[in-house]
Amino acid sequence: MIGWTIFPVFAIVAALVGVVGSVAAFRSSLRSRVAVCCMWVSTAVIMVFVAGLWIALDRPPMRTMGETRLWYSLFLFISGAFTYQRWGYRWVPSFATMLATVFMAVNCFKPEIHDATLMPALQSVWFIPHVAIYMFSYALLGCATLLSVYSLFGRQRVDNAVESLLYGGVAFLTVGMLTGALWAKQAWGDYWSWDAKESWAAATWLIYLLSIHLLRLKRGSRAVVCAVIVVAFLSLQMCWYGVNYLPSAKQSVHTYNR
Repeated sequence: MIGWTIFPVFAIVAALVGVVGSVAAFRSSLRSRVAVCCMWVSTAVIMVFVAGLWIALDRPPMRTMGETRLWYSLFLFISGAFTYQRWGYRWVPSFATMLATVFMAVNCFKPEIHDATLMPALQSVWFIPHVAIYMFSYALLGCATLLSVYSLFGRQRVDNAVESLLYGGVAFLTVGMLTGALWAKQAWGDYWSWDAKESWAAATWLIYLLSIHLLRLKRGSRAVVCAVIVVAFLSLQMCWYGVNYLPSAKQSVHTYNR
């Protein structure tokens, strides 16, 4: 039965295959079929573990920070494969593999982050789509941020790629917020409570809307647009896990360790 004890095996295989794909991408001036295949194989490896863990736990593996990091690793491979296959930026597979490996390594070396229980508030039908959609949006927006910085300091403009990833990421982020509101209504009786996590979520969403506005309407310099996108991504990190370190998090409805 698949469980966290054998996760390092899956993580190592996915990381090594991703490294092979990254090398193939850099060695090829065009889109490398080997790189594309490797990125999708890494995706499949993590997907198999997610499916097996779901069966073993008899619940969706979205309860703990470790489990959300698992989904983020999966979606990093997916977004990396899609971005490379669509636009052909040779450094994208290596970035996706490196970042996914970091998140998988944290899960390997911190076993205390895993918990098999599922509190009543997390047993809502909206829980699964909310977390999955959010994690996918985080991966897309991460790629958009890196491409934006690359556009600023590199020789090549990648506005079309950044714009497409931002549109997709913010669209999923919006749907994630809506499903979260429906989940909150079912679990706690209110669509929105303005606690720390929800306040940061709203701020992140508004900053991303500003970045799309600046990019789409060509308002401001490339440096300004890049700065706004980076600030939005930092706000996203605060929304995801940074709020857990705030004193107000102890009274938040999004604290699930009680």
